[in-house]
Amino acid sequence: MFKKLTNQFKRVMSDDRGAEGLEKILLIGALILPLLGILIYFRGEITEWMRGIWGEVQTDNDTYQYTP
Repeated sequence: MFKKLTNQFKRVMSDDRGAEGLEKILLIGALILPLLGILIYFRGEITEWMRGIWGEVQTDNDTYQYTP
């Protein structure tokens, strides 16, 4: 049984088909997780900034006169 398990382990370790996909997932994770952390850390400032921009859009929309 130990020999069978050892052979299966060697076969899995020698198979490189999933390595490229795993590398892509790790790279994406290495880029996304820090950005997500920054967004969470600065969420209050980002929220205020977006509300200010949205208020400007609403104000501009209220003063806009459509003339066909």
